[in-house]
Amino acid sequence: MPYIQIVFYLFAFITVASALVVLWTKNVLYAAFSLIVTFMGVAAMYVFAGADFIAVAQILIYVGGILVLIIFGVMLTNRLSGQSVTTESHNKFTGYLIGLTIFGTLFYAIYKVNFAAIGSVNDGSGLAGESTVGLIGVKLMSTYMLPFEIIAVLLLLTLIGAAFIAGRQMPK
Repeated sequence: MPYIQIVFYLFAFITVASALVVLWTKNVLYAAFSLIVTFMGVAAMYVFAGADFIAVAQILIYVGGILVLIIFGVMLTNRLSGQSVTTESHNKFTGYLIGLTIFGTLFYAIYKVNFAAIGSVNDGSGLAGESTVGLIGVKLMSTYMLPFEIIAVLLLLTLIGAAFIAGRQMPK
């Protein structure tokens, strides 16, 4: 077995193991730290798939932003209450049912896909092993400029609306 496959399977095992820790732990802080490892493993899978831009975006957005916010929130909550934040497991049957349904659907979709017909993802603008960052940047600022700007305005309006709702005083 080549070296790359061994590293791939190692990252896959670490990703799945840390995701299971997130699923089964009752301590929210341990779950958040395990989620960091899971997201880093998913970013590694993106690198193996040749999607380096998405891997960097995964690390910046999820690990760098969202999870750090969750960890700070949990740590501040622990400090204020003096107790460890734990959770009880409720609705296990519903969770397992939804998880198995999603797994079955994804397994069926992967089983039906003809991966040999897909071939390499190459837009004709470079080699298949090149970085995708330059191509994505050129496409975003040329072909997809209007949708990119519409999404930016929509996100700005969402941020303004969230700030308005958060700043509203409750009537006494």
